[in-house]
Amino acid sequence: MFSSQHAFKKLISNEFTNQSIKSILKKTTMNQVNSQHSKRTMVSSDYKKFREILRNSKHVVALTGAGISAESGVPTFRGSGGLWRKYRSQQLATPEAFTSNPALVWQFYAYRRDLVLSKQPNPAHYSLASLEEEIRIRNNGKLTVITQNIDELHRVAGTKNLIELHGTLFKTRCTRCGDININREEGRKLCEGLAKVNYANCDFNATEDVEIELDELPKCQKSKCNGLLRPHVVWFGESLEPGILEQCQKELKNCDLCLVIGTSSIVYPAAMFAPQVAMRGKPVAEFNIEPEPSSFEFGFHFQGSCATTLPRALKFDD
Repeated sequence: MFSSQHAFKKLISNEFTNQSIKSILKKTTMNQVNSQHSKRTMVSSDYKKFREILRNSKHVVALTGAGISAESGVPTFRGSGGLWRKYRSQQLATPEAFTSNPALVWQFYAYRRDLVLSKQPNPAHYSLASLEEEIRIRNNGKLTVITQNIDELHRVAGTKNLIELHGTLFKTRCTRCGDININREEGRKLCEGLAKVNYANCDFNATEDVEIELDELPKCQKSKCNGLLRPHVVWFGESLEPGILEQCQKELKNCDLCLVIGTSSIVYPAAMFAPQVAMRGKPVAEFNIEPEPSSFEFGFHFQGSCATTLPRALKFDD
């Protein structure tokens, strides 16, 4: 998860050898600023015009971020009021934090598990799941959702073609053997130590930390391993899996329509996905509470709650 272009360029130069990915994203970066002014007057919020394009699309990619989950009541942990206890998420969602205090990090993620398990998908999630089926039946096409979210609300809503860029709250990975497992248990049921935490009071404003011993934290169940488990998510300072990025690039290269939903376009490399589609001359439609710096790169911008604007836009029939 990279919040600056400097970090993105470092990731590209150090982590990936795929020259086609490198070339596409670098070219997009150079063109993004140069074309912003010229495209400023081309942005449309015409639902009818957008639906005409949608009806003729056979390969749609939807990029989703924290904004779509916020409509379901999932905190973004950003901006004012974005504290958990006395910590910011950026302080806990790092490999260094886990090495220093795995018990505290596990309490944070156990809390997030329980919170997400109490939430339901909203109309924006369901409209994407419906669109996936609609495109398949009517156009013999496909919709792929690429999400930065780790809450699995797209999956709960029924989305099948899903790429989770940053992993999921409901998988664990062993720090010793690397084994990955699905686990949808409540946080308190993950292990003896996390059962000590009163999650009813484990909210943004709580200040107390619960002491949990290392041997009380979630452990690998593979024979003779017993390694410490961690959430299977991508933390700040960690690289996205090259295989996941290659999947994304394949979808983006072939799509004829791109939707940008509830994402601020500041986290790299995901921030470059939609601009590279626009650079190919393909339509891009953004659904956000307010315009972002990249909004003027796109053909469509629908301002407001995506739980309202997206279902309205994703109708095949007027």
